[in-house]
Amino acid sequence: MLAPNIELLFTEAGPDHGDRARAAAAAGFDAVEVWSLDGKDLDSLAGAGVAVTAALVEYPPKTSFTFPGTDHAAYYAMVDRAVEDARRIGCPRLVLASGLGFPGASRERNLDILAEVFATVVERTAGSGVGFVLEPVNTRVDHPGALLDRTADAVRVARAVGSGRLGILYDLYHSITEGEDPAAELANAGGLVHYVQIADVPGRGEPGSGRIDWAAQRKNLRAAGYDGPVGLEYYPTVASAESVRYVKGEW
Repeated sequence: MLAPNIELLFTEAGPDHGDRARAAAAAGFDAVEVWSLDGKDLDSLAGAGVAVTAALVEYPPKTSFTFPGTDHAAYYAMVDRAVEDARRIGCPRLVLASGLGFPGASRERNLDILAEVFATVVERTAGSGVGFVLEPVNTRVDHPGALLDRTADAVRVARAVGSGRLGILYDLYHSITEGEDPAAELANAGGLVHYVQIADVPGRGEPGSGRIDWAAQRKNLRAAGYDGPVGLEYYPTVASAESVRYVKGEW
């Protein structure tokens, strides 16, 4: 299942994300993904006739794990609100970010703190029917300063939490931009890859606009046993309907 990101695609349909989702459906898609659900017309989105595969946990203002001793109550309240909205539109997973980490703490200690926080997230949302995926992002181009810039570290945190409701989001664009070998990262992650996003490198445009060998990457995902949804989180270089043709024809 391919899921265009309607923050970036089908924006020609206007500002309402329900209208964008309907435009995606008219282009032949059964699913879409979004960023934060904050401020969106959830009734319009839920009534668009397509599944919503993923959304971000974070609502403005963003909560980051920055200082030791920080009270995480506001963060957990944000998670609760995101889960409530996800349930309202039938979205099965929410994307977690790492924040910047705790200054002065080792990477290992930072990862342990993340595991503790996310274990609490999983516990407090038990029975919700909503799962979570932890996303590592590249720090070379898009997210300087982010703590989680390595797929293996996200895998470590997910394994430490040890819940089937928390896996990782493997974004081929971020991984390759960070200099990783997708085949090796996917093999190490095993069944912890619960969601995948794609964009080409360089430029984060639609697949086919850059240098990624997409036939090889599809093979890597199949070898890793991944058969779940694939989010199209890219900046189109042409009109949305044209930009998705390569993906729909080749994926």
